[in-house]
Amino acid sequence: MRLRILSVNVGRPRIIATMHGEPVLSGIAKHATTQDRLFVSRLNIDGDGQADLTVHGGVDKAVYAYPASHWPWWETEHQMPCAPGTFGENLTLESGDETEICIGDRFRWGDAELEVAQPRAPCFKFATHTRRADAPQLMTQTGRCGFYLRVVREGFGPSGNGELERIHASGAANVHEAFFAVLGKSSIETLQHVMAAEGLAENWSIAVSRRLAARQG
Repeated sequence: MRLRILSVNVGRPRIIATMHGEPVLSGIAKHATTQDRLFVSRLNIDGDGQADLTVHGGVDKAVYAYPASHWPWWETEHQMPCAPGTFGENLTLESGDETEICIGDRFRWGDAELEVAQPRAPCFKFATHTRRADAPQLMTQTGRCGFYLRVVREGFGPSGNGELERIHASGAANVHEAFFAVLGKSSIETLQHVMAAEGLAENWSIAVSRRLAARQG
């Protein structure tokens, strides 16, 4: 599998709104880079950053990818204009549906090597960024969430004519299954399948474990 990169987007935290008289600081607002390549470190792409490190960023959320193949649904069904960075993603991909990408899949991006760690869970800053109060709910209902990758080997990733080349297919639960294991409805068998995925981010694994324990009584 080769996923063509349409845009590489980065951004430092900045104030995106004011709520209850307090500024909302976030790194979700990103811009397409003009550099030919960027260094991909264990925690970030060069030029990128997160504001609230208790819920964003970290080794399991170093790079966020989103497929542009979802754009027609957002635009046609919900009249939400889409462009690189609309979803706060670092990598705008031409394709890469969540049902085709599995937890633990490894991709080569230039000199860097990335591993799929977890789905993206939408938050209120996504609604603020898109100026659509219903955007998080729509993402949650459909699982059009994209995916986070950890950096297992640092290096330079090309921004022009770049691609993610899958070099290891894990065969584990896919991103779509992992998303609904936490944010939707899943069978006990699916929850167990997701729990068994090597490379699943610790925070996501804990959430799935709690749901599985609740289901099993």
